[in-house]
Amino acid sequence: MLRPLAALLLLTAAAQADTADGEALKAMTWDQIVEEAQGGTVNWFMWGGADTINSYVSGYLADRLKAEYDITLNRVPITDAADIVNLILSEKEAGVTDTGTVDLIWINGENFRSMKQGELAFCGYTGLLPNDALVNWDNPAIANDFGVPVDGCEVPWNTVQFAFAHDSATLAEPPADMGALIDWIKANRGKFTYPAPPDFTGSAFLRHVFIYAAGGPESLLGPFDQAKFDETAAKTWAILNEIEPFLWREGQTYPTTITQLNELFANGEVAMTFNYDPAQFGIAVDAGTYADTTRSFGLSDGTIGNTNYTLIPFNSPNKAAAMVVEDLLLSGEAQLEKAKPQVWGASPAIEVSRTTPDVQAGFAGIVGHPSVVPAAELAKAALPELQADWLTAIEKGWLENVGN
Repeated sequence: MLRPLAALLLLTAAAQADTADGEALKAMTWDQIVEEAQGGTVNWFMWGGADTINSYVSGYLADRLKAEYDITLNRVPITDAADIVNLILSEKEAGVTDTGTVDLIWINGENFRSMKQGELAFCGYTGLLPNDALVNWDNPAIANDFGVPVDGCEVPWNTVQFAFAHDSATLAEPPADMGALIDWIKANRGKFTYPAPPDFTGSAFLRHVFIYAAGGPESLLGPFDQAKFDETAAKTWAILNEIEPFLWREGQTYPTTITQLNELFANGEVAMTFNYDPAQFGIAVDAGTYADTTRSFGLSDGTIGNTNYTLIPFNSPNKAAAMVVEDLLLSGEAQLEKAKPQVWGASPAIEVSRTTPDVQAGFAGIVGHPSVVPAAELAKAALPELQADWLTAIEKGWLENVGN
């Protein structure tokens, strides 16, 4: 159950703080860091909306950390990482520099930009993690988080790419591209909707429409351009306002979360849902939430892909233990475990070719879920993420021009 934000502050008192500060840790060897981490507690604040992910973290990861390092992993479920960014900011403003509430956070995008700009992240240590060698930092999609250079302030955890889902028993042939989707919405009144921003996944759908209105992502890459935004936004709001009367409940209301959209799809009220993590469709089928005939798909003109990360706040009292957690998350064994469809089905953030032969064989032997579009198929038409300033402007513009 999600704990009230105020109650999360009580976790600080229970945390077992590392004795070394961040700069001292960066001067240590890995063996010294591991020794420092022994017996520590890591309060990991992360989205808690998927039972399979929660089980992987509180089971497989927590068990290994306790057995191998005597580290206690405390998973703290949240709904919006922005709330935790604000918590850390308030602690900084209050002078809390080494006894913070948060030891680790699952994060990316706008929230990472806010933490980096606010100097709220512990940085410059990632090269000390032995499993950092498995990460391809030459890949711009890894080295940059929504266009913001990572600069040793985050550790990649998963790679994802946006996909849609439909029930093939009731919708045999889904729309092939964004233009066809818009036409389909207008021809199938009430059978489509999307979560209102600032919902993370609803905001991603908006960016797909925005990129479509721009004629592709090329003119939107790089720093925010007000003139280009204004030109593209006018086309985007026109499209979204045009389809609004054809949406679920005639667009008079929107789901507020992706969870609500998923419920509408499960109940048959809408014909499609979508997710940044297509593995969730297979998990929902296995749980009996979605029909066995559920299938997922991308668009021929592309869907957005990105990387998500873990980050240690500047004032974590357990930095050494958090570093050990991050190193385990990067390990070939842990990445393989969560890639198994029955566990999570998450795509790895590491180069599998750099892992041991046993791990490579494990990845090669994974049989994909029939409801989940293969990552390799989606990757044929991958769209880059826009820089965070574009996201902020798009969300604000939607509220002013469509959501009102």
